[in-house]
Order: sequence, then C-alpha cells, then structure tokens
Amino acid sequence: MTNSIAEIEDAGCVFIIGSNTTACHPLIARRVIRAKEKGAKLIVADPRNIQLSRFADVAVNHRLGSDVALLNGMMHIIIKKGWHAEDYIASRTEGYDALEEMVSRFTPEKVQAITGVDPGDLEEMTRLYATNPPGSLLYAMGITQHTTGVDNVKSCCNLAMLCGYVGVRGGGVNPLRGQNNVQGACDMGGLPNVVTGYQPVADEAVREKFSKAWGAELPAATGLTITDMIPAMLEGKLKGLYVIGENPKLSDPDWNHFNHALKRLDFLVVQELFLSETAQVADVVLAGASVAEKDGTFTNTERRCMRINKAIDPIGNSLADWEIICRLSTAMGYEMRYDNPEEIFDEMAGLTKSYAGMSYARIGLDGLQWPCPDKDHPGTPYLHKDQFTRGKGMFFALDYKDPAELPDEEYPYFLTTGRMFAHFHTGTMTRISPHLDVEQKTGYVDIHPEDAAKMEVRDGDMVVLSSRRGDIEAPVRLTRSVAPGTIFLPIHFGEVPTNVLTNAEAFDPLAKIPEFKVSAVKVHKLVL
Repeated sequence: MTNSIAEIEDAGCVFIIGSNTTACHPLIARRVIRAKEKGAKLIVADPRNIQLSRFADVAVNHRLGSDVALLNGMMHIIIKKGWHAEDYIASRTEGYDALEEMVSRFTPEKVQAITGVDPGDLEEMTRLYATNPPGSLLYAMGITQHTTGVDNVKSCCNLAMLCGYVGVRGGGVNPLRGQNNVQGACDMGGLPNVVTGYQPVADEAVREKFSKAWGAELPAATGLTITDMIPAMLEGKLKGLYVIGENPKLSDPDWNHFNHALKRLDFLVVQELFLSETAQVADVVLAGASVAEKDGTFTNTERRCMRINKAIDPIGNSLADWEIICRLSTAMGYEMRYDNPEEIFDEMAGLTKSYAGMSYARIGLDGLQWPCPDKDHPGTPYLHKDQFTRGKGMFFALDYKDPAELPDEEYPYFLTTGRMFAHFHTGTMTRISPHLDVEQKTGYVDIHPEDAAKMEVRDGDMVVLSSRRGDIEAPVRLTRSVAPGTIFLPIHFGEVPTNVLTNAEAFDPLAKIPEFKVSAVKVHKLVL
C-alpha cells in the first residue's frame, strides 16, 4: 500500500475495485465503513454484488476482465470535465500526453459496450472519485489475477495520479495482500529476480554486496516463477521441488496439468504444519512450526514490520522454518548457522536500505513501516510525499485487451473464483477449525436465478461444470450476487477443486500471474 490502513478513514472517497473486502479483509472493511460514517463517498466496482455494494454511493458490476476499459473510461471523463490535477501532473508526472490520447478513445458508449456499465453510472462514480479528495483506491486479486494484471495495476495508478491522489495522506493506490506476510516475503527476496528490498540479482553491485556478506558467489541468472516451473517440470528440466507453507496442488491453475507435472519430479519435499493435499503426495514432509511456536517478524499490507513472539515451544519434531532451512543448507554443503531470528533480521537490515533503521528493539509493539533508512527515522506512513521514488510518476497509455478465454457457444458462461468469509485460501487451517468449518462445510457454485432457470436446476441441485481443462461437480447456490452469465466458485474446497477448471496457460506476460478470475465453462444438471 502506498498509504496506511488507518488513513482510509480520512479519505474523501474510497474506490474499491476487484476486492471482496468484507470477506477477505474484514478489518480493513471496517475502516471503509468508518470512512463512510465520517462522510466519505464510497464506490464499488466488482463483477459481483459484494457486501460493501450495499453501502456504496455507486456500485457497478463490470464484466470480468474489463478493468482497463472501465478505468480508461473514468479518466476520459475526468479530463473532459477538467477534474484532473493539472499542476500536480505538470510538476510531478510524465507521459501525460500519451495517456490523454489513449483515454480519449474510451467514450462512455465504448466503455459500456466493453464493460456493461451504464454511462450515467460511469459518470457519477467518476465525479465522486475526482471531486471528493483525497481518493483512496483499494484493490486485491480481482485486479491482479488476470492476463492483464500488470496493466490493471498501472491503470489504477494512472487514475490516482491523474487526480493528484498519490503522495498525500488519505489517498494512494492500496493493494490488499492476500495473506498476512505476502508483503514481507516479497520484501525478503521471495521472488525469482531479486534479493531483499527488491535489489535485482542481475545487478553486479548487488551480487557483489551479498556475495561478500554471505561468503558465497551469487549466480547472475534469475530463477523461475511458478508458471515457469510447471513446464520445466514437464520437460524434465526441473527435477526437484521444495514447497514451504503452500498448497499448489489445490491453489495452482489446471489441476490435471499441474498433477501431471508433479509426477514428473524426481523429488518433492513439503514443509508444512498440516498434511495438505500437496504434502500428501510429497516424498518428504518437514514439520514446520506454527506462528505461536516461533519468534520473528511479519510485514503486512501497509508495509508495517511487526514482531511475533513465541508463546510455546514447537510441538513434537517440528522446527521453526529458519532452523529447518539452516539445517538443510548446512547438510547440502553451505554452512548456515544463526543463534536466533534476531541475528538474521539484523543481517538483513544491514543489507537492505528500506529496513536499515529497523531492529527488534525499535519495532516494539506497534511496528515500523518501511522505508526506514536509519536508526533515527520514524518509518513512512505514506509513500511518494513531495516526490516519487523514481523522480516523476510515469503515466502508462494502455489499451484494453480481452481476457484469454471468453464464453462461446460451447462454453457459454463466465467463471470467476475467489474466497468466502469463513475460510482462508486452500482451507488447510480453517477447515480443521470446528467454529469456521460449521459456517461452510463444502464447496458450492453461485448461479443467478435466471441462468438456473435455463439450466433447469434449483437451489441445492448438483451440477457438472466443465471447461476445456476438466470437469467438477458442485451443489448449486442460487444468488443475485452474481450477474446473469457469470458463475462463482470459492477456492477453499478440495472436494470441489476450482483449479480443475482454471487455465494454466493464461497468465500475465510480465508478472506471470495466472488468470484465475476469468474462464469459460458450461454447466448441466447432474443426473444420478
């Protein structure tokens, strides 16, 4: 997030796009409600009618994958009405002329043809966002999990900069991370092309710095993303896989494709708390410790690094992740020895400018937000104040592109996937909790009553859903939360594995994120 969670309450307008916030980020949703109670305007753009749509001043259901067209249409109106921040654009940005030329093509009528959004609703949501500063834009995986995920994010940034909302308190472009330490994992180099603090492996000076610190030569080649790993497994180029705290057997797209790739491996090791679907097929399972059994830090969605403190010793043979990794590294020939996680953190901070001013003592109870470059720095509540990190903010002129797979005569329905309120990710933890499992014990498919009538199915009937990848069975839940022509499947249930249907071959060319949010399917009633 460019801004802090608490600042959402100070926004003049909150624009939520591609985020079912109450279900996936309920504490942040409460901040949105508080902002609304204080007088902020609320706009919701989502293919489904989410809970926050009820509180919105304007809520629109745009077609799956049409985010760039919708955002370009908003920018078209902003410029035409003179609502853009001309002084801000002139002094703090570049690339405006190309953006203006591009969005001039996205008239309300063209946007309606692509997105299905009424021109009157488009103008009203644009007016509310542009004329009630500061505007806080919130998004989640409804924006990123597309073949145009990078374009979607850049379009969100374009819109916010056009109104001068980046670099101000209460504004910004604020991605809501899908898990508690996604931000921290990325900050610590959990990406194939960087080390800590997003320092590129390809940079010779970076490699020299880390090689000296670690006493080992770092390779210049970047690693593979998951979407690159799967074909490498199938081709026999990737022979071993080490999975830590992830359940790709259930979460990765195209179940049949991924399982075929797993079988080609010579060796699979999984480091987990519970015997997940992926752990069940592993050659070796390493027992990791839970959050209550280890010390360390998390960095959350607002860039806040916080301490976690061990409450009990690890149970049985389980160990903290850092201890397992150290033992494995040492056994493989590179001696990796630390006395505690604080020693690891201090080493990291010494090599990472954005964390350089942090220590366990300074983090305290409330944490610190990066960048925190020295020991006297208080941390940074919001980014890009006065100047962007790169100097001037860059506008990107982006045209609309269709999703990789659209409904057709054979597969006439849009399928989208996501989370529901009671469960988390692949259900590895929440489905063994009696209090959460009782809320929703099995998977289901949301279908609009109009579509159900065409299919001749009723609430609770079993249906077969088929895509070009495979078939699954699921009970029907009739709801008007989805639009006619669109159906929704939650991702948490191994007995109703959504990833049998989703498309592994469709992913963003830069970020390599699969297009989980758009597939084409057909549905028919299961005859027993």
